[in-house]
Amino acid sequence: MFKKLLIAVICAAVLIGAGSGLWVWQGLGSLSKPVTLTEPVLFDVPNGTTFNDVARQLRSRKLVEDSLWVRIYGRLFPDQARIKAGEYEFTDGMSAEAMLSKMVAGDTKHWSVQFIEGWTFRDMRSALAVTERLEKLTSEWSDAQIMEAVGAEGEHPEGRFFPDTYLFTSSESDLDLLRRSFRRMESVLAEEWESRAKSLPYDNAYEALIMASIVERETGAPHERDQVAGVFVRRLQKGMRLQTDPTVIYGMGDKYKGRIGSKDLRIHTPYNTYRISGLPPTPIALPGREAIHASLHPGSGKALYFVARGDGTHKFSNTLAEHQKAVRAFQLNRRSDYRSSPAPDKDENK
Repeated sequence: MFKKLLIAVICAAVLIGAGSGLWVWQGLGSLSKPVTLTEPVLFDVPNGTTFNDVARQLRSRKLVEDSLWVRIYGRLFPDQARIKAGEYEFTDGMSAEAMLSKMVAGDTKHWSVQFIEGWTFRDMRSALAVTERLEKLTSEWSDAQIMEAVGAEGEHPEGRFFPDTYLFTSSESDLDLLRRSFRRMESVLAEEWESRAKSLPYDNAYEALIMASIVERETGAPHERDQVAGVFVRRLQKGMRLQTDPTVIYGMGDKYKGRIGSKDLRIHTPYNTYRISGLPPTPIALPGREAIHASLHPGSGKALYFVARGDGTHKFSNTLAEHQKAVRAFQLNRRSDYRSSPAPDKDENK
């Protein structure tokens, strides 16, 4: 009798154990099944969030059926419970197990903001101000405060930030991106300055940056950058004024309404290169690497002038007479983006 009872107890225990094992196996198995989502889900894990908190949040967001299996999974596989704070994106077809792995790896969601070649620092700040998911620390700061924060106290901000597409997470701020962009420009400029051509009319890398900003604003045709730079470099070497409209426009600030008149060219500002000799005091825009490279490796030749053709490219001329002829030819279909360096009726200051 005792033996039969013992056998019965053992059989019951085996059955219960097998059933429990099957139950646990099925429960944990549910975490590897793909989840159907109609659109991506953003899942925020603040600093200090526990693994159990994450399990409950997964359940409340209907990403798992039961948080119990997530908690058991974390006990059985402690390495998969070491989640990192941040904001994560879960997409259709992902499993809960894959979501946990993503959080353990710290594979957070990234957004992007783009700074365009030729933008001013004001444009750059405006883009940061309207960028979603980015903490705004500098919105009320002055330019001087920003330059101090990036490690360039007392320096002018124009042209000092590298134009590019920058990725960021929800834990970053506009100051983080400004610092990153500033360091990137410092690095690119140093690299290009180190490999510069010989006999250039620059005393330092900052002057090359000023020239690069003018080249960036003067041409929309990438293959012409070195030619445009060549014209300006030769004019500097000959003691000629640059006489380039983008510097005048920058010096006009908010007074610029889309056109430059002869009166504007006569106004003496630090940026009016029809009136000043040499380079303006600061860059006038954000130059890209290609413009910086062109300014440090200007194209060879004898051209001292160029005029816009109206299609984004320019006609380059060696002499003033050739330039005046080109201006007459291309002014017949003159567009609002017309550029001539220099204006044909201006003193050449030779």
